[in-house]
Amino acid sequence: MRETLTEILDKRVASGALKADPQQREVAALLEPLRLWLETQADRRTGLFKGLLTKAPAPPKGLYLWGGVGRGKSMLMDLFVEATETKRKRRVHFHAFMQEAHHAMHAARQKGIADALAPFAAQIIADVRLLAFDEMQINDITDAMVVGRLFEMLLAGGVVIVTTSNRPPEDLYKNGLNRVLFLPFIALIRDKFVVHALQSPSDYRQHRLEGAQVYFHPAGKAGPAIDALWLGLVAGAAVGPLHLAVNGRMIELPLYANGVARVTFWDLCAKPMGPADYLAIAGAVRLLILEGIPQLSSSNYNEAKRFVTLIDTLYEAKVKLICSAADTPERLYIEGEGSFEFARTASRLREMQAADWGS
Repeated sequence: MRETLTEILDKRVASGALKADPQQREVAALLEPLRLWLETQADRRTGLFKGLLTKAPAPPKGLYLWGGVGRGKSMLMDLFVEATETKRKRRVHFHAFMQEAHHAMHAARQKGIADALAPFAAQIIADVRLLAFDEMQINDITDAMVVGRLFEMLLAGGVVIVTTSNRPPEDLYKNGLNRVLFLPFIALIRDKFVVHALQSPSDYRQHRLEGAQVYFHPAGKAGPAIDALWLGLVAGAAVGPLHLAVNGRMIELPLYANGVARVTFWDLCAKPMGPADYLAIAGAVRLLILEGIPQLSSSNYNEAKRFVTLIDTLYEAKVKLICSAADTPERLYIEGEGSFEFARTASRLREMQAADWGS
């Protein structure tokens, strides 16, 4: 017999994989009718010949699920996507999706297409019936000017959209440039989505780090401890690479799930990355596991400079950090050009180890 999302969630609680949470159970019940519609109605066609008259039944409202960091929003969305039996589904980080949209619009303009957004929307509509976004946030005016029309096109094309966010719709793009032009999108969210606040008092990500060591040295002995933290943080969510398009280039975080990315020092600091790349990463993840920070010196000066920029960016964005390094923060960079200025970075690395940092 087909299990409901609530029953699947209850089984995971019974197994010890999750803690019981009535607020999360309520969300599972909200998602179940969407799941049923997608499995039974999304691909149904009308007319005498399938494919000639292809207007699909009007989809139900999507879900806009918002709440604080670590409340289980991403876990619930992953549960929904995984359990919904349709091949025409896609789960993607909102920032990465908007970068795809801008890249596709640029390519369309290069071809002289007047409505540069239309081909991208049409392709999504052709491929997808369920589109699940993680961590919707609007910080960029280019996203703000595109997202409303893009959502209108996708919804009109029969795509069911489910999205998570750390803030209510009214706080999206708050204090942004020309925000008045963005207000119709907020009205669209309120009209076309069920807006639900996940108000669980528990921050599961924070609880998993309470009392836990988050800075390990020497790096070579840290693997098992970081593996254990990683497994607890992703909480059974689907793990895969996160791709972010930045200024026409694609950067990859090889392991990503549940708002957490796991990378090596060399993934982020040995490649020609700069502030824009690190800003994109800081906007896309809530916690970063950074492994294998080496001893820094004049021999790896360029990598050290990138590391300083990365830490500054994560610090300003309040991204939580777990890392393994060759030595303590104060002894990572003790000689060569840049070692004196590194004192600020060492201080920030110390501050970011505090249990309540970034809360």
